[in-house]
Amino acid sequence: MFEIGDKIVYPMHGAGVIEAIEEQEILGEMKKYYVLKMPIGDMKVMIPTHSVGDIGIREVIGEDEVEKVFAILGDTSVNINSNWNKRYRENMLKIKSGNIYEVADVVKSLVLRERDKGLSTGERKMLNSAKQILLSELILAKGIGENDIIGAIGAKGA
Repeated sequence: MFEIGDKIVYPMHGAGVIEAIEEQEILGEMKKYYVLKMPIGDMKVMIPTHSVGDIGIREVIGEDEVEKVFAILGDTSVNINSNWNKRYRENMLKIKSGNIYEVADVVKSLVLRERDKGLSTGERKMLNSAKQILLSELILAKGIGENDIIGAIGAKGA
């Protein structure tokens, strides 16, 4: 179980800090929720504590793992499926996994594809979403501001 102040990742939403643990009555049943404050967009999310394992909640990566993320972003080799539909599904599965390395790979491959051939509207939205998820975790892992992380990512090529 996580505690107030813990930095966690909520797959498909990004990373945040547990600000509170509250009980709420939903449909006549009392349940505990983590109140997660996201570093981007000043958003708060409530996560039921009983389903943390099912959702795939995990701790934010350590600073040493950030370098591995930057290495993925800086690698220009990419294996992109030419079939848009299949590529989209594969990328969505990677994002849903909650694995930061998979999310970084999606960001890298979509940025490279955008430079090369352009992106469809759906893939552009996916890229923006994946970037937000990646940024939120890197901000909390490094303990620095959004602009500093964006600069570091830009320097790595993504």
